[in-house]
Amino acid sequence: MEQQTTYNANSIAVLEGLKAVRKRPGMYIGSVSTRGLNHLIYEIVDNAVDEHLAGYCSNIQVILDEDGTATIQDNGRGIPTGINSKTGIPAVEMVFTMLHAGGKFGTGGYKISGGLHGVGASVVNALSVWLEVKVRSEGKVYQQMYEKGKAVAPLEVIGTCRKGDTGTTVTFLPDGEIFDKTYFKAESIKSRLHETAYLNPGLSITFENRRSGEEETVLFHEEEGLKAYVRDLNKGKPAVGEIVYFKKKVDDIEVEAAFQYVDEFQETIMGFCNNICTMEGGTHITGFKTKFTSVMNQYARELGILKEKDKNFTGADVRNGMTAVLSIKHKDPRFEGQTKTKLDNPDAGKAVSEVLGEELPLYYDRNLEELKKVIACAEKSAKIRKAEERARTNLISKSKFSIDTNGKLANCESRNPEECEVFIVEGDSAGGSAKTARNRRTQAILPIRGKILNVEKSRLDKILVNNEIRAMITAFGTGIHEDFDITKLRYNKIIIMTDADVDGAHIATLLLTFLYRFMPDLIKEGHVYLAQPPLYKVEKNKKVWYAYSDEELNKILTDIGRDGNNKIQRYKGLGEMDASQLWETTMDPEKRILLRVNMDDDAASELDMTFDTLMGDRVEPRREFIEANAKYVQNLDI
Repeated sequence: MEQQTTYNANSIAVLEGLKAVRKRPGMYIGSVSTRGLNHLIYEIVDNAVDEHLAGYCSNIQVILDEDGTATIQDNGRGIPTGINSKTGIPAVEMVFTMLHAGGKFGTGGYKISGGLHGVGASVVNALSVWLEVKVRSEGKVYQQMYEKGKAVAPLEVIGTCRKGDTGTTVTFLPDGEIFDKTYFKAESIKSRLHETAYLNPGLSITFENRRSGEEETVLFHEEEGLKAYVRDLNKGKPAVGEIVYFKKKVDDIEVEAAFQYVDEFQETIMGFCNNICTMEGGTHITGFKTKFTSVMNQYARELGILKEKDKNFTGADVRNGMTAVLSIKHKDPRFEGQTKTKLDNPDAGKAVSEVLGEELPLYYDRNLEELKKVIACAEKSAKIRKAEERARTNLISKSKFSIDTNGKLANCESRNPEECEVFIVEGDSAGGSAKTARNRRTQAILPIRGKILNVEKSRLDKILVNNEIRAMITAFGTGIHEDFDITKLRYNKIIIMTDADVDGAHIATLLLTFLYRFMPDLIKEGHVYLAQPPLYKVEKNKKVWYAYSDEELNKILTDIGRDGNNKIQRYKGLGEMDASQLWETTMDPEKRILLRVNMDDDAASELDMTFDTLMGDRVEPRREFIEANAKYVQNLDI
């Protein structure tokens, strides 16, 4: 990596002063949820990674402490401590107190940077109760303290260090007045740090969790870089061919990519610019997809697989089964928003397209058998796509003007979605009790028979012809997958009401898997709930209590006294309740307990992995997951 020599106090440029970050934090970190909270750590880490890209930093340490603080330490050059000639204050103070201050605005500090906007450090400072920065530089240790974005003491020398010991240490305590929660999510942070290590093979990142009950230290260092990333993403999946890797520079834009096909009908393409994950894609991803599709179609025609009369494979056809990681380095990246979720540079797409146009023929001309495997995947995908289109057309045509669910649905009288709710129940027995118990005006009942199709193991064309799933799709009114339209939702609440046993939990998981994979917006918008039927009924002296857990049962028995007059019934299923009991305990909006199913974008990758682990074909990952989580299970009905 080419080193930059000009990095001093005058390398720090100011675009404008600090704005009211505390008033509108979402503009800078995306949200004030756990996702936004973790983003504070990422902003400081990104600055350290920029030092690595400049050729100076090889180690980063991230520490979560018991007192709720986070510490990020690197062995880079250290933020300049000299006085900036334009502002008359130390450069390090500018970085932490001025919104657009940094060495990334063409002043000679950095050629390549992820933290482009120069707002990261100051935003973290503004959203913290307090922040401390220590800089090791030229044999001295400097320190400055801040509170809610403002310096409370001047920069001072607090000690000495070895001449070659340089770097920056930032410790901060997030502000509970700003964030919903101030407890960092360790698993998400580890995932992000591991991702950063994949993208930077020469960088070592240590994560240390010192919080009680969570103590661990993990080192992330990936010498094989993107190849290792793709290999780990495909771990446990049947590979189709080898990992293809290339790296090339075009017009000062470095393009690096690795991809591999697996025998699964899904596409995973992850894009990065200057180490920042572009979750919403951008020009570099568009360039990759467009060029790859074009090259594969050209090969398919040259090999005679596609005849003159045949239509080209779609992009989805040629990428089905692909796992790819694309990383570019750009001197002047433009992102949509401070959280940098989408790249907007046209020249990035052009550079990626050019590199693919050169590297793919170089590889596949020498590896014809690998090429044939990819095209075979595309052929298979095209056949399935056509079957899915026929199934989807058939479903839409039958359900467009009707809510007929083959007699399964007992609909409510109201047609106002805001006040309507539908209970999905297992079996005719529970369905009968629920239909009798319900409020007919606002509550609909949809019984399903047995365990529905596991969508994690099934193709869309098979899913769309499954009777139970068709009944749900038709009842909800939203359509599915690409045809999904949440404005057509007929019920404000979709309530999964299954038995409180292992089979009931399995059915609920199957239903949630279906909703997550094909109607995720129902979950994101807060329309999906889990009913909580009681586990026990306690009777004593003609009085009745219901307990929803073993702990609640013990409390009731302690309160009323443990003696021979207690009559305890353990409910094995909803069908054991009569209509009045089911209404009183589980369906009455005034008394019932509902658990709303939540998800956010930050949790998406973890949810993907969890559903794939629990409901996929691979036995070993599922066994490992169950063994690791068995200690958390309560009320297991065996």
